[in-house]
Amino acid sequence: MFPTESAQRAFDLIRDGSRFQWHVIPLLLLVLYVYANEIERRNWNVVFAGLALWVADWLNEIVNGLVFSYTNYAPMWATPQGSAYTIFIGLNLEISLMFSIRGIVVAKTLPADPRTRILGMPNRWFVALGASLFCLLIEIWLNAIGQLTWDYWWWSAKRPYLIFLFGYLWFFAFAFWVHDMPSVRRKAVTVLSVAGIDLALIALFSSRL
Repeated sequence: MFPTESAQRAFDLIRDGSRFQWHVIPLLLLVLYVYANEIERRNWNVVFAGLALWVADWLNEIVNGLVFSYTNYAPMWATPQGSAYTIFIGLNLEISLMFSIRGIVVAKTLPADPRTRILGMPNRWFVALGASLFCLLIEIWLNAIGQLTWDYWWWSAKRPYLIFLFGYLWFFAFAFWVHDMPSVRRKAVTVLSVAGIDLALIALFSSRL
């Protein structure tokens, strides 16, 4: 089986340092500013929600890269267009920086009381569903303009269920679960555990990613 055209284009960009662009530096500083601002306020719930979503996204991206490696056909999603730096076949530096603060942005919209209901639904699930739907619509648009490509029939705009569930909903559910944990220590251990899994998988499958 041969790679699809879009998968091959994305694969050719992986970790090509010659494509680096300087806009990454101010973007990175903005991300650091967001975290520094929340840490200054000792807003640990929001800080760890942001980190939880970020490490969850890395897990998804590793799985996506392995799908391509083992099928030699296509990943579930690919980023074949220009980027300052493509980390994995479906993850570039700009996407990673965006996801690093996505959890913070959404966590700051959560009601203070987890028991509050919105339209009869637990507010954490209401916000998670709404945020996932918003992300799904953005992803469909990115696919329509060729910035994000899909090659499998079961991962497409016509069948968006897996994109909604696996691509986003579990991110937000995990981030909010960490957000509501009773202690900073437990939040840190949980986030570091997933980060450790990410690093272990990267080390184990480095030749395939």
